[in-house]
Amino acid sequence: MTHTLYYKLLLGYLLFGFLGFVTIATFSSDMTYRHLLREEAEALYDEAVLIADNCSMAYEGKHVDLDSSYPQMDAVAVYLKADIWILDSRGRIIADTRRQRVGAVIEDFDPVTQGNRLYTLGRYFGQFKEDVLSVSAPITGNMNTYGYVVIHLPVSVVRAKQNDFLNIVYITSLILFGLSLIILLVFTTAVYLPLKKITYAANEYAAGNLSHHIEISSRDEIGYLAHTLNYMSDKLNEMEEYQKKFIANVSHDFRSPLTSIKGYLEAILDGTIPPELYQKYLGIIITETKRLTKLTQGMLTLDSLGSSGYLSRSKFDINRIIKDTAAAFEGACNAKGVTFDLTFSDTSQMVHADLGKIQQVLYNLIDNAIKFSLNDSVIYIQTSVRYEKVFVSIKDTGIGIPKDSINKIWERFYKTDLSRGKDKKGTGLGLSIVKEIIQSHGENIDVVSTEGVGTEFIFSLPKAGAA
Repeated sequence: MTHTLYYKLLLGYLLFGFLGFVTIATFSSDMTYRHLLREEAEALYDEAVLIADNCSMAYEGKHVDLDSSYPQMDAVAVYLKADIWILDSRGRIIADTRRQRVGAVIEDFDPVTQGNRLYTLGRYFGQFKEDVLSVSAPITGNMNTYGYVVIHLPVSVVRAKQNDFLNIVYITSLILFGLSLIILLVFTTAVYLPLKKITYAANEYAAGNLSHHIEISSRDEIGYLAHTLNYMSDKLNEMEEYQKKFIANVSHDFRSPLTSIKGYLEAILDGTIPPELYQKYLGIIITETKRLTKLTQGMLTLDSLGSSGYLSRSKFDINRIIKDTAAAFEGACNAKGVTFDLTFSDTSQMVHADLGKIQQVLYNLIDNAIKFSLNDSVIYIQTSVRYEKVFVSIKDTGIGIPKDSINKIWERFYKTDLSRGKDKKGTGLGLSIVKEIIQSHGENIDVVSTEGVGTEFIFSLPKAGAA
């Protein structure tokens, strides 16, 4: 059976309450008893001294007349709930508030046994059947000790007072323990129940139910954790949907050329295609093979950017790289009558970046610009410097991008409906690769597009001096 944190805490709380109560009962009982003994002894001793002072005046030689002391002694005895004796120096009881032991002699009486102690506990030389608290004060006069005033208080009276006091302590402790249950209630409401919801949600996520939502709205660490887990589940759910879409797109883009290659090769083998048409269809097979190769290389590029993110940075002239990359598209430009308009803020503009990867960025953006430009149009490429950064702009006057597709063009394998008719050889990975490369440099790329007017891509690079 699993012992949850809550039950462990509850057990610890109850154990703490029990041990606390036992500790209070043990120490409070002993301390209270000692305190009451000392307090009662001091009160009894004060009364004994007063009686002894009154009795000392009654002594004249060996004649003792203590009748006048009885009223005071009786009143004190009733008030203190005690017995008061007057003893002579040999231990004979001269006066007793109960009038039961007058004339009796205490055997083995020795007033010295009390020593320096204020009181004694016991049965006072066997005179009582229960323990009593005994306090004595000497009766002195003319430099002589004539006897003693002894007050006996039953220990049961002290115990009764102790119990009354302890009852107050116990009841107060129980009330405090009961009030402390509020802390447990707050913990249950604010911590345990939310944690239980979070644990349940974690099990749901582990089982694949990423749509489960944790209903916790508190503005504390628990609420922040719940909000974070909800955010995580949403992102994982989005990622799962993206993976499904990604696999579907990959399957589609691989299946089309593979089907063509397989079909043409089978037709060649079974003689459906005559030998004089071999060159034509083998050319188609090679084209489809190049398409597969391009698709595979694009995926590998994205994987390498996402896993390592390693850049081989160096200083180079971005204007020169733009010119060289644009020159590589001379054939494609001539076929559509497209021309370049290059505008640079300076003759030479040095940047600090990965030369090979920036060439790939420029190649993909210029290739897209040509692909989606109208015949006999112009592509504008500009560089400018602002705030220690070099901004590169590539703008075409082509078909543009629909508003609902602008935020999706960076997704892998995404193609707009307008581009599908013009981009028959594309893989849908070009812009994903471009964004990954720019972001791996710690820079940004933005797009501004109007459908039917054109599209402009602008990205930044660190200036060589700033790097």
